[in-house]
Amino acid sequence: MTKTTNTLAVALIVKNEAHNLEPCLQSVDGWVDEIIILDSGSTDQTLDIAKQYTDKVYIESDWQGFGKQRQRAQAYVESDFVLWLDADEQVTPELKESILSAINSQQTNTVYYVNRLSRAFGKEIKHSGWHPDWICRLYKTSEAQYSDSLVHEHVLVPSTHQKVYLGGVLKHNTFHYLHEYTAKTNQYIKLWSDQREGKKSSSVLKAISHALFRFIKMYILKKGFLDGRHGLVLALLSANVVFTRYADLWLRDYVKRQS
Repeated sequence: MTKTTNTLAVALIVKNEAHNLEPCLQSVDGWVDEIIILDSGSTDQTLDIAKQYTDKVYIESDWQGFGKQRQRAQAYVESDFVLWLDADEQVTPELKESILSAINSQQTNTVYYVNRLSRAFGKEIKHSGWHPDWICRLYKTSEAQYSDSLVHEHVLVPSTHQKVYLGGVLKHNTFHYLHEYTAKTNQYIKLWSDQREGKKSSSVLKAISHALFRFIKMYILKKGFLDGRHGLVLALLSANVVFTRYADLWLRDYVKRQS
């Protein structure tokens, strides 16, 4: 293991990720000090794979949202720094060196951002608003944590902290097949609506206008056309997700008013 001044943990929250997990863990095996895996009720081989790489595997299946689940996982971290990964991500050698350099730099009041490069339906997506994709994933364990959000959670970066952008990319294998995409986005749509129901109003017009803007933004403004047919498909799919979110929120309110 590479010797470092500060210790480093990798943390993941998982459920039924047997098809993704091993390449992710292989990308950090041997150079981090601990791997924390919090499972929320897997029924496949996720736990068996996880235990091949770490003995710090925990189960908490009373799901309260992505944000709180990450907070729970962070509570198990003992290292100075925590690097967050999703099961469908892998650290590249270049990013590894940037991470190790960062945690030994002795910089104070700093959080670190990584650049994610996503692969969807067999192709790396380099436009469409998907890349560059800078996300905060590395910080001192005692200085930051995730928000409480049910979905689309984010790191609460203290106002006193500077942001440093690391070299290398984080590989992200999103969806291989359309049914995987729809299964995951349906989950996000429900959580999005749950989080806003009774707090935010919607309408059919809002659903259409937001969906149209999403398509224009992804395909034209973010140059999704440069991703070829994949860019067109992704823009249409994303617009449909946005339409469904706002339509679902409106329908929930409509049903309540009719009852």
